[in-house]
Amino acid sequence: MDTDLTGGCGCGALRYRLKAKPMIVHCCHCRDCQRQIGSAFVINALIERDNIEIETGTTAVHTMPTESGRRHDLHRCEVCQTTVWSDYGRRRTLLFVRVATLDDPARLPPDVHIYTRSRLPWVGLPADVPAFEVFYPGIAEFWSAEALARRRALGF
Repeated sequence: MDTDLTGGCGCGALRYRLKAKPMIVHCCHCRDCQRQIGSAFVINALIERDNIEIETGTTAVHTMPTESGRRHDLHRCEVCQTTVWSDYGRRRTLLFVRVATLDDPARLPPDVHIYTRSRLPWVGLPADVPAFEVFYPGIAEFWSAEALARRRALGF
């Protein structure tokens, strides 16, 4: 996959570009995600903050509580309030880009489905993508060697 991934908000005031491919793509079915986006699940591409370049516009941060107690900072377009990425747990260096805000979201299908215990019963899961009731048991099992090295470089 080439790394020419661009995206933006609903009104077009905010445009961004990913400077690297994401480390992994999660499809999360947790209740927090369902409530915050008003849908059955969210697809997040995990990437370093330094690998997101805002081309136009600015974001405003809105903090939401979570079931785990860790804060969830939503980065939204200042104009239309579309959430374009999140910082779960205030990690500061690792962001979760909302794949649906990409110009071509089909290029980043989920690598794994997580928190399927709260999956809505009418949402089917593909047989060829791993799925877990909560989080997957071992990061090394699902992340590539390159992604693991990038994660370690962030201090995780």
